[in-house]
Amino acid sequence: MAGNSILGGIPKAHDPSGRGYHAVYREHEVNHCPGCGRTHWIIGRVSAECAFCTTALPLAEASMRSHNGPVVIQHKNRDQAHAWAA
Repeated sequence: MAGNSILGGIPKAHDPSGRGYHAVYREHEVNHCPGCGRTHWIIGRVSAECAFCTTALPLAEASMRSHNGPVVIQHKNRDQAHAWAA
């Protein structure tokens, strides 16, 4: 198709500085909502939501975690033979 000439100028390598403004919620800082400017947030595991206008932002700390594999939670008595209740 001849209409794809716009995509020809897009760089192929990953360039974080080229993506523009990226708002995240930063722990231990005053975070103003980009939607309404207020500072009251409901904090979750991976995102924060403005309590007034419900704008959601990802947590900066959540994006810094490594995502190599699933988290496996094991019982502290897993090595003992009689750790299970009868």
